[in-house]
Amino acid sequence: MRQSPGKQPSPCVRQCCLDGEQCLGCGRLMPEILEWASASDQRQRDIIQAARARKLSRGA
Repeated sequence: MRQSPGKQPSPCVRQCCLDGEQCLGCGRLMPEILEWASASDQRQRDIIQAARARKLSRGA
């Protein structure tokens, strides 16, 4: 059973700059960015939480 795409606002802050696989602007990994549009609502929330944690760990 396929879940419908989530409705969370994109965490993109239009400051895209990749450091390897991670965007320094929003903190998402490249696979998360590519997955975003088709991710379930829960998965989008999980991505947002992980991205915030990455940014905090970098001191951003």
